[in-house]
Amino acid sequence: MKAAAITENQRATVIRAPSFAPAWVVPLVRVGLGLADAALAAAAFGLAFWLRQGQPLTDSAGVWSASFAPYGALLWLLVPARVLAASYYDLYRLRGEFSLFDDIVKVFKAVGLGSLLIVAAAFLYRGGFAFRSFSYARGVFVLDFVLALAGLAAVRLLVRGGQIVARRRGVNLIPTLVVGRGEEARLCIEEMRRRPALGYRIIGVVESGEAAELPAEFAGVPIVCNIQGLPEVIRAAGVNEVIVTDPKLSSDTLFEVMMQAGRRRGVEFRIVPNLFNLAPQKTEIDQIGALPMIRLFSDPLSDAARLVKRASDLLLAGVALIILAPVWIIVALLIKLDSPGSVFYRQERVGMDGRIFLFIKFRSMRTDADDTIHREYQEKLIAGLGETNLGDEEKPVFKLANDPRITRVGRVLRRLSLDELPQLLNVLRGDMSVVGPRPPIPYEVENYELWHRKRLDMKPGITGLWQVSGRNRLSFDEMVRLDLFYIENWSIWLDAKIILKTLPVMLKGEDAY
Repeated sequence: MKAAAITENQRATVIRAPSFAPAWVVPLVRVGLGLADAALAAAAFGLAFWLRQGQPLTDSAGVWSASFAPYGALLWLLVPARVLAASYYDLYRLRGEFSLFDDIVKVFKAVGLGSLLIVAAAFLYRGGFAFRSFSYARGVFVLDFVLALAGLAAVRLLVRGGQIVARRRGVNLIPTLVVGRGEEARLCIEEMRRRPALGYRIIGVVESGEAAELPAEFAGVPIVCNIQGLPEVIRAAGVNEVIVTDPKLSSDTLFEVMMQAGRRRGVEFRIVPNLFNLAPQKTEIDQIGALPMIRLFSDPLSDAARLVKRASDLLLAGVALIILAPVWIIVALLIKLDSPGSVFYRQERVGMDGRIFLFIKFRSMRTDADDTIHREYQEKLIAGLGETNLGDEEKPVFKLANDPRITRVGRVLRRLSLDELPQLLNVLRGDMSVVGPRPPIPYEVENYELWHRKRLDMKPGITGLWQVSGRNRLSFDEMVRLDLFYIENWSIWLDAKIILKTLPVMLKGEDAY
């Protein structure tokens, strides 16, 4: 493949890319974070000893007391174990996207691993030569685990909070190029532009073909070169990441570009997959004769997984109903005072495997509301005529943001998603799950294409992956693909992540009508 030189205008465009944080800032923060972890590890162990034994750590001369000395002798292992375990679970990574939930899970794993190492060392060390088979109090190690977990988690939350603030001000953003000019590229650019806290700043688009004449920009971002000029642009602009969104890009072309770009260290390539074409994680490698085969599970959940999901649904729905009982009373009174009619709204919905069930919500519309406007909206949405709330002249938006049927109280309830609360009763009855695809109305399913119906393979949910990934900004096909990805890749951890992400989405009321 012959590399094509970029033009002077393109070179000027990428060289004028916004400045980012100085190169020394991130390493300095990492060192500070490591020192903070070390100090916290020592402090947590000392505090655990004091709380459990009720004895001072030092004597009047300021040296370790006789009671703490055997424990203090473990610090030479304890502090490095905590820091190394945190490093092993990548807790010092400050680049790119992060998840607070994932960080807390990693902290738990790191603290657990560190504690196992410390307990093993204490069992083998037994006070060493100085203390002659000393017997350590187990309660000290239990308290140390709890205190270290709380301390390291608090530090991560503070660091991530500061990182979010910094990124919103344009600091600590990764200079990034997007390869391709398709729908995936547009969605990628819009998402990263809308959410700077993800940590990326798109500085240019790369044409994936070999066209000599290139448009000036795409989705508000300058087109800097074609695929042949990518290595030179990477060097000129100091690019750290390249996101490939064109599924038709030749693997040979991409490999050669990566090899040429690899001369500059620190460049990462990412590929945006088409969710509908993703192979599920639930696969097995079989062998028929000498031929290896990949077997895909036809049932998205095993019997054990269904039991776990149902148990978690019952627990979450039961606790939520108890905690939110006062909210139900207030909402019911507001609905009654705002407009005549029932507090609840019941509607037939399509559940798992196409079964019809009675769906319950707080009423947010007038009792005489006609569903014709919603039928027309859904037909256009499923047909792809109103793809997103980011429409243009070619793809106009058909949204119900100003639905005249909604009452004043109903508009507030919908914005905060409080109208969804009665669906907890559907969860208890077994019609729905806490997390899953949204339950469609029968007339919506009538307009489904064949592959759309795959989203009915799992119980519908109150919240789901698409609700926390864009809600009404996504086209219908994108919503379905997210639902299918969730079905194929379900885990209890994925449910927990979606539930935790749902709370801030509800409070912000983003894209909720």
